[in-house]
Amino acid sequence: MSNLTDVPAVPDAEALYRAVLEQLRAAHGDAFGRAGGVALAGIYSGGAWLAGRLARDLGASEWGVVNVALHRDDYAKKGLHTQASPTSLPFDVNGSRIVLVDDVLYTGRTVRAALNELYDYGRPASVELAVLADRGGRELPVAARFVGGVVDVPRGATLVLAHGDDDRFAFHVEPQDA
Repeated sequence: MSNLTDVPAVPDAEALYRAVLEQLRAAHGDAFGRAGGVALAGIYSGGAWLAGRLARDLGASEWGVVNVALHRDDYAKKGLHTQASPTSLPFDVNGSRIVLVDDVLYTGRTVRAALNELYDYGRPASVELAVLADRGGRELPVAARFVGGVVDVPRGATLVLAHGDDDRFAFHVEPQDA
C-alpha cells in the first residue's frame, strides 16, 4: 500500500491563474489596453500561453513572446529547440513598462535569460515578473511581484503546465530529466 503523504499535491492552475489576473488588475487597472501603458511578454512556452490569455482577459491590444533558448546557461546541454517560437515583441521595448510572464519560478535562470533577451531588443523602463507558481529553490536573486501561489514540489520533480484546447490550464508533476 502506498503512502499518500509521499504524493505531491498538484496545484490548481486555474485558481492560480485567477489570482495572478486579479493582482495584475489591482496593480495596473486598464493600463494594459492603453497606448504607452503596460505590455505583456510571455516566456516561451508556458509563459506565452499565459500572456495570451492574460492579454485577452485584461484587454491588452498587443503582447509578445520571449524565447530564452540562446541566453540559457545550459544551451550546450539542451540545444536550440526547433519547435520554439522565436522572440516576437510587437511593441517598442525601449522605455516600456513590461510584465514578464512565466508559468513556474524555480531557480531564476529562465528569468535571467528572458531579461537578457528583452535587453537585446531595447531598454525597458521597468520589468515586473508574474508567475503562476513559485516553487522556491532560487539559485539567483529573483522574485516575482505577481504570484498565483507558492507550491511545494519535490526536488526531483518538475511542475509542468498543460494548455488545453479550451484555453484552460492544468499542472502535472513529472520526474525530473537526468
